[in-house]
Amino acid sequence: MMQKDKHQIVIIGGGFGGLYAAKALKNENVNVTVIDRRNFHLFQPLLYQVATGGLSPGDIASPLRGILSAHKNTSVLKAEVIDIDPEAKEVVLRDGRLRYDTLVVATGVSHHYFGNEQWAEYAPGLKTIEDALEMRRRILLAFEAAERETDPERRRAWMRFVVVGGGPTGVELAGALAELSHTTLKGDFRSIDPVEVEILLLEGVDRVLPPYPAELSAKAQQSLEKLGVTVRTKTMVTDIQDDQVTIRSGDETETIKTRTVLWAAGMQASSMGHILGEKTGVELDRAGRVMVEPDLTIADYPDIFVIGDLANFVHQGDRSLPGVAPVAMQEGSYVAETIKRRRRGQPSPPFEYFNKGNMAVIGRNAAVAESGGLKISGFPAWLAWVFIHIWYLVEFDNKLMVMFQWAINYFTRKRGARLITGEAPFPLVGHEPIKEDAAEPQSVPVR
Repeated sequence: MMQKDKHQIVIIGGGFGGLYAAKALKNENVNVTVIDRRNFHLFQPLLYQVATGGLSPGDIASPLRGILSAHKNTSVLKAEVIDIDPEAKEVVLRDGRLRYDTLVVATGVSHHYFGNEQWAEYAPGLKTIEDALEMRRRILLAFEAAERETDPERRRAWMRFVVVGGGPTGVELAGALAELSHTTLKGDFRSIDPVEVEILLLEGVDRVLPPYPAELSAKAQQSLEKLGVTVRTKTMVTDIQDDQVTIRSGDETETIKTRTVLWAAGMQASSMGHILGEKTGVELDRAGRVMVEPDLTIADYPDIFVIGDLANFVHQGDRSLPGVAPVAMQEGSYVAETIKRRRRGQPSPPFEYFNKGNMAVIGRNAAVAESGGLKISGFPAWLAWVFIHIWYLVEFDNKLMVMFQWAINYFTRKRGARLITGEAPFPLVGHEPIKEDAAEPQSVPVR
């Protein structure tokens, strides 16, 4: 039983930041409550593999209660936070209120369409399991539609994929999509050849992977092009419709016919950022992220910490820390240590992120990585990427399942999770649906 007279720590969000904070408080004489709308922790860096059929959702997600079951001072609530009352020191849930002595907000971000929210209908992003399954559904349905399509122009549109955003997510997604098309699906269809797909990766600045050293960006682009991906930099999307995307490069505007646009560009803070801004007056950046103090608290509220992607930390270097998992992990551990120090009356140093490096995988045996001035690419970087991602998966069974599945995929070049789930938008092609009262049975043209 949780003791009411103990120090109450409430953590909103069970992602990397929130989970690492909770785990680091395991043996502290406090009550910890982790609140999340989902009952699981999601390993977001591998979402793109779910979207391309390489892994199943359960491979990269773990129940929060299971992860924290051995933490006797910790409880998990599946609930939605709709407000915060910093004066009363309460978190407002949709179905109740919860008191806190220390609050840790780690609710992350979602995709951002730069004021064009109508694009979301045609270009799904990749932040949740549902996003990944929707993306997988659209990718696989595109091949099914192309198989049945008899008009050459419409068939080409179904077999043309546009990935918007050349950051790590976009690069990894484009590479996995190319491997899916060129190896996994090869020979699976009779009317189309998946090898003939066209994959376009669009990036607004002058190179892919902008935060990486220029030479690694160049190697990443070379690896993508080797896989058959067309990389177009200095290219902005100006409109997205059901059957086309309009882009601008310099003064030239072009319309590309496509039925599948995948969004990997831009992010905006969760609604908790705006709630904190309204209730505490803390400054927010243009994306709605919270401008935090050197100790990850917000100005004038030392009992409220903001960590992970929701936090904009500008106290180290000439730019804010990137929204990546290692930053959130270290911030979560730091907050837990700061709470312990405060309870003992000890001062706490400001947060300092130790950058172990960056890496992105492009495809089979191809990746780029940099750490401490060391820059590697190709197979060594790919191997490092594999082992590091397995290491950081939270539970042992996830590590084992992913390692096993990757081994199968590597040697067979097959992706076993190629399932189309959800409602299929029939008719897929330009044919009238079969009428039940038709006098003659109608047939679908097959070439």
